[in-house]
Amino acid sequence: MNKTRFTLLGELISEWLATLIIVMIGDSAVAMYALYDPSPYKLSYWGLAITWGLGVTIAIYVTGAVSGTHANPAVTLALACYRGFSWKKVVPYWAAQILGGFAGAALVYALYGPVIVHFAQVHQLDFVHDGAAGGVFFTMPGEAITPLHALTDEIILTAFLVLGIFAITCEYNTVAPQANSGALIIGLLVAIIGAASGNLEGWALNPARDFGPRLFCYVAGWGASACRDLKTTGGCPLSGHYAAGLSVPRCISACCAHSCPQNQPVPLFRLTERSTRKDYST
Repeated sequence: MNKTRFTLLGELISEWLATLIIVMIGDSAVAMYALYDPSPYKLSYWGLAITWGLGVTIAIYVTGAVSGTHANPAVTLALACYRGFSWKKVVPYWAAQILGGFAGAALVYALYGPVIVHFAQVHQLDFVHDGAAGGVFFTMPGEAITPLHALTDEIILTAFLVLGIFAITCEYNTVAPQANSGALIIGLLVAIIGAASGNLEGWALNPARDFGPRLFCYVAGWGASACRDLKTTGGCPLSGHYAAGLSVPRCISACCAHSCPQNQPVPLFRLTERSTRKDYST
């Protein structure tokens, strides 16, 4: 195996691990919120939000120096378009991120499996037909949310996420966090997005964080119920994630290209890359 392939393999393992950490910590917090009565988070939703955010922060500190901790297909796409990330790595990164989400969900099930089964029995829910406790693993639409509204929500929320990430990691931004504190601020960014809008679709900001756990649930006994809400929180808004990932950096570069020349469009299928190691994200 030559050096280039060995380096790529390390980066893919890093992306897999980053997404695993985020899903394991985040979905475990959701399990604490949803499966216990009384829940330790019922009267303190910020506790759930900050746990998700700190999960992102830990993932960045563990893997940021290796792959940049994209951990989100929409962010990988944005970095390929505007930060010089190699196009030939985009699909492998996406695959690693989804597999990381799958593995993270598997670890959550290993931790909470008996509790999940007990929850389903107590509430007389069926995994295949009712999707018992599926919300622990993947996103679901809140009350009165339609696919079109979910699309709008995810464009707005993912745009806000990408906007914050690009601002925090721009080396020309003189007020951006310094001394490797950007990881903490990105974690807080994720936390405030969740605290402000988590009940809309369950933080559907990240296709890998949603689709990977759905795949796990599909093979772990939930069957078709794991795909029931995919058109609302996965299928239709998926285009919203990517639309936001493409449009926000473009707006930044149009408005302030003179102050942040990092955010410039890169020709499609460019196979080389500029340094993106500071572009950690979720």
